[in-house]
This record gives sequence, structure tokens and C-alpha cells, in this order.
Amino acid sequence: MDYQNRAGSKFGGGGVASKSASNADRRERLRMLALETINPEKDPYFFKNHVGSFECRLCLTVHQNDGSYLAHTQGKKHQTNLARRAAREQKEGRGSRAGEVDPATGLPVGVVGSHQRRAAVKIGRPGYKVMKVRDPVTRQEGLLFQLQFPDAPPDDAPRWQVMNAFTQRVEEPDRAFQYLLVAAEPYETVGFKIPARELDRRGEKQFSFWDVDAREFWVQIMFMTEREERFNAAPGLAAGK
Repeated sequence: MDYQNRAGSKFGGGGVASKSASNADRRERLRMLALETINPEKDPYFFKNHVGSFECRLCLTVHQNDGSYLAHTQGKKHQTNLARRAAREQKEGRGSRAGEVDPATGLPVGVVGSHQRRAAVKIGRPGYKVMKVRDPVTRQEGLLFQLQFPDAPPDDAPRWQVMNAFTQRVEEPDRAFQYLLVAAEPYETVGFKIPARELDRRGEKQFSFWDVDAREFWVQIMFMTEREERFNAAPGLAAGK
């Protein structure tokens, strides 16, 4: 560290560095050391967002510059999460039952139809926004989901489905709710907990749209009105009796 011409010191002598100057120098040295061994562009968890900040998709943290991100990768939180992910992936790899046949499909375990499941490294959860919507004519209530998948391949549109509370294995089943799931490689599958009301699947009430240019996925669902739900729940009325 250069101590020349520091305030309060003679020419050719070295003054005492302040605490802030020492910290700044230490951060810069750590940054240069990290750059020698780490290339952020090849880091699967490194992401630069639209405002110029840097995100760690593994720990879901935001950093103002690359030096802060590199220092984070050497920290305890990041290293712990890396170890947990590696242990989980190793456990899943050992748990695969090679050679076994699924009695339900007659195919080898891990094969669905003609497509074989691929083990991909997940890079975290996508950004999302949920908005309430209402049909101006029928007054039906609904939800509009906007998800960002900046690293998703353009030719592979995200997939989504709605499952009831007794199908999932993450939370205790609650018949008052159901779950909307959205999956896209290489991101983790995300689920939204929504009311267990009947969905209106007619016409353009329910739709999904994959914006290839912006890498955004849109899903809209609309709930039946209470009157329609009561009508559908009555067997005699539904059969026209």
C-alpha cells in the first residue's frame, strides 16, 4: 500500500492509514485475489439485473458491484449454501434407481413417455409479480402472474399447472387452498398458494403467454362467480333436471 504524500506526513515518509482506507485497500486486494480464481461470467449463480446491480441466485442476495459479489462468494453464507446444494444433488444422484421399471408406465424409472428426465443445475428462483384482476363485464375476480426468466432458452416455453392441496408434499394439506406451479429450466419450480375456488377455463378467461424477447411468462386465471360455483355444485341443475 502506498503511504506517500499522506496528509500529516513528511515527504518520503509514511503516515498512518485510516481505518476506512485500510478497509478499502483490503477489499480491493480480496477482489483482485478472487478475480484470479473466479470468473463471474462463468458462475451459474451470477446475474446482472436491469438496474446494474449483481445478484446471487443461490443465496438471493443483491450486490452493488462485482467486488461485493466476489467477497460474498468467499463468505460463510455462500459456501454453506454451496455445500448444501452439493449434498442434495449427491443424495438425489445416489437415490436414482437405475434399471428399475415403473409399474404404472412400463418404462424405466426416470423416463416419461419418450423424453428422459435431465439432471440440470438449478440457478435459483425467477422474479415474479402477482396482480389482482377483475372482468369488467362479468365482475369475475382473477389473478395475473408475471414471471421473469432471463436465462431460460427461448425455444423452451415455461410450463404451468394447478394442483390441489392433497397432491403436493411441501405443506400440510388445507382444502381451502390450491397451488399454481410454474416450471422453466434452469430455474427452480415456483408455486403460488391460491384460494381453492373453481377456475373458469372458458374462452380467453384463462391463458398463458411466453414473451421470447423479454423472457417473461404471463399466466392469468379467473375464478367462477359464487353463483356459478353453486350452480355447478348442484347435480340436478348441472344435468338440466
